Amino acid sequence: MFVLFVASIMAMNAISIDSMLPALPQIGESLGITEANQTQWVLTAYLLGFGGAQIIYGPLADRFGRKPVLLFGITVYAAASLWAALSTSFEAMMAARVIQGIGAAATRVLAVTIVRDCYSGATMARVMSLTFIVFLAAPIVAPSLGQAVMLFVSWHWIFGLLAVYGVWTLIWGFFRLPETLHPQDRMPLSAVAIGRALRLTLTTRLTIGYILAVTLLFGALFGFINSIQQIFSETFDAATIFPAIFAGIAAFMALSSFVNSRIVERLGTRKVSHAALFGFTAFAAAHAVTAWFGHESIWSFSLVQAGMMFCFGLLVSNFNSMAMEPMGHIAGTASSVQGFISTTGGALLGFAVGQQFDGTTLPLGIGFTLFALCAIGFVLFAEKGRLFGPQRPAPQST
Repeated sequence: MFVLFVASIMAMNAISIDSMLPALPQIGESLGITEANQTQWVLTAYLLGFGGAQIIYGPLADRFGRKPVLLFGITVYAAASLWAALSTSFEAMMAARVIQGIGAAATRVLAVTIVRDCYSGATMARVMSLTFIVFLAAPIVAPSLGQAVMLFVSWHWIFGLLAVYGVWTLIWGFFRLPETLHPQDRMPLSAVAIGRALRLTLTTRLTIGYILAVTLLFGALFGFINSIQQIFSETFDAATIFPAIFAGIAAFMALSSFVNSRIVERLGTRKVSHAALFGFTAFAAAHAVTAWFGHESIWSFSLVQAGMMFCFGLLVSNFNSMAMEPMGHIAGTASSVQGFISTTGGALLGFAVGQQFDGTTLPLGIGFTLFALCAIGFVLFAEKGRLFGPQRPAPQST
């Protein structure tokens, strides 16, 4: 039940993004958006709220405990989802989406923090992978759910269902979630204490190196999410099969998370994730070359994306776990900084890629390749130039 609950609150973010992908043209038309690329703000506004608010939840969770802070965030999320469902203007939708992201940010910070409270090292990576299996069911089914809703009612009801989901997780957490913060690890809510934790997080080579690598990978993922609906509608003229193809691509990410949960403790997080990073880079380069020479088809695009998402599933949970290795006693603040940088930075990078959409997949392929190469550079920095090293014991912060 622990893994299932953590996966459920993690899935809140994916559902809040993916369920409305098929509805973006209708949302844009209803709210008076005339430029197709501008509908990407419905996604990016949420991501900016989601990323920006993570910096505050960690210190609050380190002071007041994991459970009350998590339940507060879910309450904000449910209320903002209802607001979005009732929105009749672009401005109201943007405000609701930002606040919805601010509420959901608690689930991102607290999910990782709660797992870190209970586990560390390769065991933490295995537990995170198991939660990812459930969590990644969200992008598999969410677009189909959004499309199914619009067969019977308007897009507003997608947000109504998100509000119901928020209330359900709120009730579950209230009755079943224990407090995982040890009393001796409570931090005073002071500028000095928070500044010390922030400084440690930002100056620990291993931690910041992997945080920046994850930021670039999220930039690739969010660029894909921002562009995917337009690619299927305009580039491939295949909007009707978009949910099925999207589900198939997401399924490869879920499969790789399952594979990771089975092999990571035996092989170690570094061997698995470093190999996956080179695989991700190779797929990205193949995508860029194919698009550059004009040979892209819906099937080549889908196969390459499936390969990239398989590698992505082997990367992020391991990179996040390695970034948190030295941060045990300040897990809340460290997770906040990690989430703030990776999500906000990834959202801005992904939005920049999405805004380059020109009717082809070339901007996406080039963006993926550049992000992957830079991620390799940050991993080399984190590991002092040594890749595929043995599993290290997890150092503890003081």
